[in-house]
Amino acid sequence: MKINKIILVATLLTSMILGAQTSDKITLHVNPFIGTGAAHGSPLSGNNYPGATVPFGMVQLSPDTRSTPDWSVASGYNYNDTTIAGFSHTHLSGTGVAELFDVLLMPFSGSIVKEEAGQNAYQSKFSHEKESAKPGYYSVELLDYQIKAELTATTHAGFHKYSFPKNKEAHIIIDLDHSMKKSDWNTRIIASQLSFPNDHTIEGYRVITGWAPMRKVYFHAEFSQPIIRNHITDGGNVYDNAKVVNGNAIRAILDFDISKQQEVLVKVGISATSIENARLNVQTEIPAWDFNGTVNTADAVWEKELSKIKIEGKAEQKQIFYTALYHTFIQPNTLSDVSGDYPAADFTVRNSSKPYYSTFSLWDTYRGAHPLYTILQPERSADFVNSMLAYYKVFGYLPIWQLWGQENYCMIGNHAIPVIVDAVLKKIPGIDAEEAFEAIKNSAMREHPGSPFGIWEKYGYIPENLKSQSVSLTLEMAYDDWCVAELAKKLIKIDDYNHFTKRSQFYKNLYDKEISFFRAKDDKGNWIGPFDPLKYGANGGYPFTEGNGWQYFWYVPQDVKGLINLVGGDNAFTKKLDTFFTLEDKPEEVNDNASGFIGQYAHGNEPSHHIAYLYNYAGQPWKTQQYVSEILKKMYNTTSSGYSGNDDCGELSAWYIFSAMGFYPVNPSSSTYVIGSPTLKEASIELKNGKTFKVIAKNVSDKNIYIQSAKLNGKSCTKTFIRQADIDAGGTLEFIMGPKPNKKWGTKLVDRPVN
Repeated sequence: MKINKIILVATLLTSMILGAQTSDKITLHVNPFIGTGAAHGSPLSGNNYPGATVPFGMVQLSPDTRSTPDWSVASGYNYNDTTIAGFSHTHLSGTGVAELFDVLLMPFSGSIVKEEAGQNAYQSKFSHEKESAKPGYYSVELLDYQIKAELTATTHAGFHKYSFPKNKEAHIIIDLDHSMKKSDWNTRIIASQLSFPNDHTIEGYRVITGWAPMRKVYFHAEFSQPIIRNHITDGGNVYDNAKVVNGNAIRAILDFDISKQQEVLVKVGISATSIENARLNVQTEIPAWDFNGTVNTADAVWEKELSKIKIEGKAEQKQIFYTALYHTFIQPNTLSDVSGDYPAADFTVRNSSKPYYSTFSLWDTYRGAHPLYTILQPERSADFVNSMLAYYKVFGYLPIWQLWGQENYCMIGNHAIPVIVDAVLKKIPGIDAEEAFEAIKNSAMREHPGSPFGIWEKYGYIPENLKSQSVSLTLEMAYDDWCVAELAKKLIKIDDYNHFTKRSQFYKNLYDKEISFFRAKDDKGNWIGPFDPLKYGANGGYPFTEGNGWQYFWYVPQDVKGLINLVGGDNAFTKKLDTFFTLEDKPEEVNDNASGFIGQYAHGNEPSHHIAYLYNYAGQPWKTQQYVSEILKKMYNTTSSGYSGNDDCGELSAWYIFSAMGFYPVNPSSSTYVIGSPTLKEASIELKNGKTFKVIAKNVSDKNIYIQSAKLNGKSCTKTFIRQADIDAGGTLEFIMGPKPNKKWGTKLVDRPVN
């Protein structure tokens, strides 16, 4: 009896320990369905996908709920859809343009319908009740076929597990024609091939052009069971049991005998360089048929990466925070193979001993995501920068929006510049500062779609009649030039420093003091009218890019003090901010990216992201605390409509991560973080040097949003900013929070952020 009691106590203790370990597991807080579909009547949701991937991997194996995805389902998946068209191996997370969707597989059971019906005939209904996802794993039941589909991934390979029903024929479609709408971005398959080296293997490629030009995608797929027959179509051509087929609309149906084993496993390696490398990728990363082992490995990799920040807070906060961190760590994406081969900008294959990365959504991610990487991913930050520098050496200037190793010229400015300057000035190891300066200087001096250098130098602004989006271009190019000047100063290049500092002040040339707004001029220096600060522009044909005059007014992160002086001082500046956050008037038409409104503030798109923090620069930090807290509460939740706009490769997520901890990089290349309103009880950042930087918010709650006092490493702190050096040194930033503003804290001139 005594022994039984001992066993019982030991069992209970073991259960408690295991339970505690499970509850502490960070991947359990990640909900990949956040941001995958807007609620009824809501704006954009995030455009995220729920499928399987690993941090910064090449493969994103995820369901596509449309046979021809477009901008409204740019990630391929919409939570509000009811059917699945298949599972493809590459996706973009949170973008406003649909692209990739390479090598789609779709299992089905029962009889084959006419091949002419195409892959659409085999889509299946699904239910969220029979769907689940976690980092590195996704599963769903295909209701029309009673098939359970499970997916996991490594860096370069996808792993499928299909459990078929008994007594039905089993088939798997492999589709090389699946893509976004062929009418969008002139998308078309230039060439593709399927070949069957043996009865367990398919290999092939496709060359596709669209938003990203001339993408070459190679694959090698191995099946756990033999393929007993194949049926291939290429447009109107039909082939049975072919060994190789070339075409530009290839789709195959593969037949399997599951009388002895109902599960069919598929390992698919992807490469941007060759079939041989695709084969090597999968054989290196998934050598065995151990699906659960691959799932566990993916989970362990995610656990390690997500553990770089440990937080204390409410369960809902943890779910939003760690899902946001998960989303920031999905990209940039590895483009090099395990061999080191990668596709260069000139379409040759080159080799690197370090990973080569692509998917640089720089107009978005330079603001918050890349500064976050310098803290949490310093080694990868160096690889990101060196990938950009390698691209520059071949292409002639730095990437603007680079995808699958090629430039698509999306958005304005050249915001690889602030990313590179930020990394160099933060002394990230492994970056050659002189090479970096050559690249950023030449990119800022050469004519290209993102930065019209010739008219910039000639006029001191961008004339709207010569180049549309002129006001946004002027403001963003001025910021890039400030970044060039800062690195020139660091490297003691005085002439360059003076030249680019002068250019960084060009923003003033479009300020109309009569109306206190930035507005467009023509090449004769005349204001272009009529001017309506509420009217939106999209991506051309208007002076503002994805925003209006109100939202772009605040875009001078390199010289906030200068902007305050233009307006007429602190009082005028804060009064204008007050109007900005309370002016509800909207025109009938807004850009599709404008969402998540608080007055004219639109959190759903990046030009607004730094604005709530600007009160600190004018001596009213309690208003920064008020609005940051409001944004954190209103613009993020745990549903499929969890974001107020496109996540844009993790940028909305990065804003949440920084802001929930209590600070944000208003000027992303200044090594300065402006303090807002911490919403977490505690956040501990594990640094590469083995130190920890901890932020504590005592008494924080839904009502206690205002900073009463602060200490940095035990000493009283009234400054409304911290520096990178404070984080690197480790230590503790401690806030005392309360329900009412302390209008004395952080208001003195010496307490305000400097650029």
